[in-house]
Amino acid sequence: MIGKISGRLDWRGSGEVLIDVRGVGYIVHVSDRTLAGLPLLGEPVSLYTELLVREDLLQLFGFPTMLEKEWHRLLVTVQGVGAKAALAILGALGPEGVARAITLGDARAVQAAPGVGPKLAQRVILELKAKAPAVMAAGVSLSARAEVDDQVIEDMAAQAVAPVRPAPRKTARSDEGPSRRAGFTADALSALLNLGYGHGDAAQAVATVAGEEPEADTATLIRKALRLLAPK
Repeated sequence: MIGKISGRLDWRGSGEVLIDVRGVGYIVHVSDRTLAGLPLLGEPVSLYTELLVREDLLQLFGFPTMLEKEWHRLLVTVQGVGAKAALAILGALGPEGVARAITLGDARAVQAAPGVGPKLAQRVILELKAKAPAVMAAGVSLSARAEVDDQVIEDMAAQAVAPVRPAPRKTARSDEGPSRRAGFTADALSALLNLGYGHGDAAQAVATVAGEEPEADTATLIRKALRLLAPK
């Protein structure tokens, strides 16, 4: 069972994304709501996942929180609600909206999801009315967003450093320290730009790290700048 994916967001499409995990790309199906909340291409990303296994098909479905994943699991227990229909319901209402609709018996709210008709919406309300309170009770403990693993940051930093050529050795001079530090920050900024970050965000992150750690080399600047740029 693949329960969580952490890596770099390589591509986003209609209802799915490609996440690069140490050179292996995983297609993950996500709701429109989740898709809208993901970072820019090239940035680190982490999602809780549910693996759907069939005879001729393997599909990963991704969720920003364990709470949303648990609601997805509950929704697919309803007769006629498949994994993608459950994703559509969560995309339209969010986990809080699903809980509210079931509590209030509001089938019309469920029907707002693409591809969900009135009969199926009513079935969701009826079949989950007794099961939903358990998920709602665990809502606070399950609502934390998936965090990007430290190893993902390390891997991205290593990838960014790889193409950076070391500066040629120079004869010691009184101004070597400042010049050397300027070279580190320039190389770090260049590496972040190559990863797809905007110039303003990248420059600010590098400057912040350089100000806190004046002796930081290129690799350290990149690694710690990536931590600042990672979505919270």
